Amino acid sequence: MFRFLKLLGKNLAQGPSTDPFPAKEAHTPERFRGRVVVNPEQCVGCRICHHMCAGGAIRIEDNEEKTGYNFTVWHNTCALCGMCRHYCPTKAITLSTDWHNAHTQEDKYDWAAHYSIPYLACAGCGAHIRMLPPQLAARLYAHSPVDMTDLLKLCPSCRQLAAARREEISNDTHEQE
Repeated sequence: MFRFLKLLGKNLAQGPSTDPFPAKEAHTPERFRGRVVVNPEQCVGCRICHHMCAGGAIRIEDNEEKTGYNFTVWHNTCALCGMCRHYCPTKAITLSTDWHNAHTQEDKYDWAAHYSIPYLACAGCGAHIRMLPPQLAARLYAHSPVDMTDLLKLCPSCRQLAAARREEISNDTHEQE
């Protein structure tokens, strides 16, 4: 009986061991996987996240004017697995630490994040493209003597031709020296 009273006294002195959620904000672990957040500046519209989403929560469709695409994340069907973030080549998708996911039944079809991402015109051929994010271009052309600033606004075909031309010019100047 004495051990019980000693333990009870110790617990009373320490205070509550749970988070006082309604009165204060609860602690969120650093690696908590909350709702999906998309950075439209980094999204290139490759649709890998759409294909990897087990719950079918990600939709990427061209807009009506064909001037861009709409990126929609349905939070009510998201399983918070993080596969979209893992496979995103440009790291445009992250999972926030926001765990406030409760919503009423009437709001389930409105509980989504919508992003409208415009296309650009390719500087070479005029085709609709998304600009290559600079951090991805730095990884792709890290070992190439090619200047990336002009390549960012080209479609993949024009980018390949421009990179080949510049590399050929670079090789010719090295051979002449």
